Amino acid sequence: MQINIDHARWWETPLAAFIFFTRLPFWRLHEPPRHCYKHVVEYWPLTGWLTGGMMGLVFFLASQHVSMTLAVLLAVGARMLVTGALHEDGLADFFDGFGGGTSRERILEIMKDSHIGTYGVLGLIVYLALLVASMTDIPAGLLAFVMLAADPFCKMVSGQIIMFLPYARREEEAKAKTVYVKYNLAAGLRLAVAGLLPMVILGYVMVTQFGYAVSTIEMLVMAPCFVFYGLYMLMKNKLHGYTGDCCGALFLLTELSFYLTFVLIY
Repeated sequence: MQINIDHARWWETPLAAFIFFTRLPFWRLHEPPRHCYKHVVEYWPLTGWLTGGMMGLVFFLASQHVSMTLAVLLAVGARMLVTGALHEDGLADFFDGFGGGTSRERILEIMKDSHIGTYGVLGLIVYLALLVASMTDIPAGLLAFVMLAADPFCKMVSGQIIMFLPYARREEEAKAKTVYVKYNLAAGLRLAVAGLLPMVILGYVMVTQFGYAVSTIEMLVMAPCFVFYGLYMLMKNKLHGYTGDCCGALFLLTELSFYLTFVLIY
């Protein structure tokens, strides 16, 4: 049953999203009511404006003074610092759970374990290697715009998982003690605008400044959607639901597909 948050001030749920998805001290400004955290997925792409924009800014500034590879590493590291490696932690648990678990119960048990296993370590290494390698293959003058667009867009795509699957655990068993609530039409529109607007900016720059065809933008949009569907089917068949770790893994893997597709097109 969806919780009525009409009594919450309009800015409290977005603030809760920034508190939840980053490690910046937004909580010093105000501590939103607890139920606001059940709706943070609605504003997940909006937090991507901050993390993606920060990545682009760090890369742009660093690339003026160091090599492109080092600038990319600094940008990726800056996002991990701001988010507390929240999504990377989820990705490692996802690899451990689905790599080592043979049943729904065992997968959930492994994913809740705070220790990282072989699958998690190797998965993170391969993920980061592919991410950095693909980023460095994108034209330097365009990469900052790609970083700004990929982050919120892929968070928008990944956020759809709560509409398709139930949470795989009871609320008291969740790591964050929070189960996300399915969003309504108005919230879905906010989610879409926050995720698509940076893509419109990227598309304009790619077409007008770099001469890319519109079909290129379509391929960039479709690739994360296909990856999302594949991971959705995996979660549906293995877990019959999703967890917070699954959300983090969804975001990072759909974003990786965005960069890899860009490199293939380029």
